[in-house]
Amino acid sequence: MPTLELLAPAKNLECGIAAIDHGADAVYIGASRFGARASAGNSIEDIDRLCRYAHQYGAKVFVTVNTIIYDDEMKETVSLVQTLDKIGVDALLVQDMGLYSRLKKLSLRCHLHASTQTDNRSKEKVEWLAKQGFRRIVLARELSIEEISGIHQAFPDVELEVFVHGALCVSYSGQCYASQYCFRRSANRGECAQFCRLPFTLKDAEGRIVEQDRYLLSLKDMAQIDNLERLVRAGAVSFKIEGRLKDVDYVKNVTAAYSEALNRIVARYPDEYSRASYGKCTYSFVPDIRKSFNRGFTPYFADGRTTDSLITYFSPKSQGEYVGKVKEIRGYSFNVAGTASFSNGDGLCFLDRDGQLVGFRVNKVEGNRIFPLRMPKSLRPGMQLYRNLDQSFTAMMARPTSVRKIAISFRLWTEGNVIFLQATDEAGRQAETSAQGDIQKAQKPQAENIVRQLSRLGDTVFSANEVIVETDAFIPSSILSTMRRDIVAEMERMPIYINKVKKREEGPSDVYEGRSPADGNLTLLPPDYPESYLYNASNSEAKTFYSEQGRAEANAFETDVHNGRMLMQCRYCLRNELGYCTKNKKKAPWKEPLTLEMTDGREFLLQFDCRHCQMNVLRKQ
Repeated sequence: MPTLELLAPAKNLECGIAAIDHGADAVYIGASRFGARASAGNSIEDIDRLCRYAHQYGAKVFVTVNTIIYDDEMKETVSLVQTLDKIGVDALLVQDMGLYSRLKKLSLRCHLHASTQTDNRSKEKVEWLAKQGFRRIVLARELSIEEISGIHQAFPDVELEVFVHGALCVSYSGQCYASQYCFRRSANRGECAQFCRLPFTLKDAEGRIVEQDRYLLSLKDMAQIDNLERLVRAGAVSFKIEGRLKDVDYVKNVTAAYSEALNRIVARYPDEYSRASYGKCTYSFVPDIRKSFNRGFTPYFADGRTTDSLITYFSPKSQGEYVGKVKEIRGYSFNVAGTASFSNGDGLCFLDRDGQLVGFRVNKVEGNRIFPLRMPKSLRPGMQLYRNLDQSFTAMMARPTSVRKIAISFRLWTEGNVIFLQATDEAGRQAETSAQGDIQKAQKPQAENIVRQLSRLGDTVFSANEVIVETDAFIPSSILSTMRRDIVAEMERMPIYINKVKKREEGPSDVYEGRSPADGNLTLLPPDYPESYLYNASNSEAKTFYSEQGRAEANAFETDVHNGRMLMQCRYCLRNELGYCTKNKKKAPWKEPLTLEMTDGREFLLQFDCRHCQMNVLRKQ
């Protein structure tokens, strides 16, 4: 039976534990260095604690080691990986092929996953990575559900991990060099300066302004919560929430929302799917993705390219949830038409007539009448209001909000003067204990007391699902308590078999058994990029790897003083966003080429590669 894994982000130990408590089957977290979020590093001690906590539920911990590595860092990186492997990390996400070549030669217990930073956008790339030995591949966010299905059908033994929620990079991951070029902060080194969240002016070949000071590369946030079942049917096994820089309340809310959605799928098809870890979560709140940071939501390219807007023209900041329209303005207050309730301290925002996002704080609430701390001058009746800070929800999320318990069943019986207690949990673990006693028949029924005593599981990870009493003997509560404590302690010492499916060794995928290059179907070479630095070979071992794979040696963009022109490759297309895709045969009111200009005057050329349905951002010569 296929298992469905919800993979949640962890900025730190607190977020990691919260993710597990709120339904994650796995979490991904950065170590002290070499993760694709340089500001979200964690100590070995904290990762060790997270592994111990997660493994109680059969949940996994993945560590991101997915930056490109320089030669003088290779030894330290390998040492870090070996330490992570020893403390029980379940998998490592890797981008650098030099590092991967080194790690394949070690006897690691953890698996190696191909990070989305390896630019996994095609069936051919997935095939090539599988040939290298990767068991799991994190697909590019840009792929449609149909494309994911095609990859799974071609390579059913390869685990496919897909992003389902969170911030979107406008460029294919691993193929963005704008931050390095403009600010000397490499996205491939975990130091992205978020070039795409800046305002730009769009000009045509004659210098005419098409759009001025708009966030033309700032994408909305992905939300695939309504597409989960389709993604499951397409063959994805892991559903990833973006957000290793997000705070704990974001992790709690979004993880819980997607966990409930996956549970509904399992409930509909109990004979087809199960969750990848154990334990039932009980929440003290109603999960709602709209209440956490978001720039507005998009399913992105789930159904291919559409005419729906993908960007946040007016601000890269959080928009939040829609709460109604301004009905009437009176002095320093206004009424809201809608069903939302408000609290003092809420943060509200709206788009003014100039298209600017304006935010303000609520000072006082009287029913649906709002008294702002400062009345926005540009607020008008009829304008739509959004709440990007829900004070009541935030206060609620600051408290304990979930309890996760593994179902356990007890069976109690007696034989002669011996009392036996057997326990079985949902993970399949089983233990038995016994106690001597002067067994006498009870004068009145004892079943209710026995059930009550054995169900007192307190702060353990267990919750009594069933207590079967097969004796009419009187058993003192003190004996029942001791037996319960002993058997629960024994169960807690038993490891959960984390991989529900058979754990396979790293190596060439089963999909290649019985096949040879002569079949004509086996990809022998890495993808042929238009510029050699796109392979991101930043160390001698990576260069040797690609040379042996039939590609010429090339320096990474970060290490080559003669940097190439291509700074981004995007499936997102500004022509399509503005309604002038060439497939529509609608004549654009501009003369190409188009140029993006930053507020400091630096310019970037847009190249529309319609054959590949792709937009490239180039530095101007």
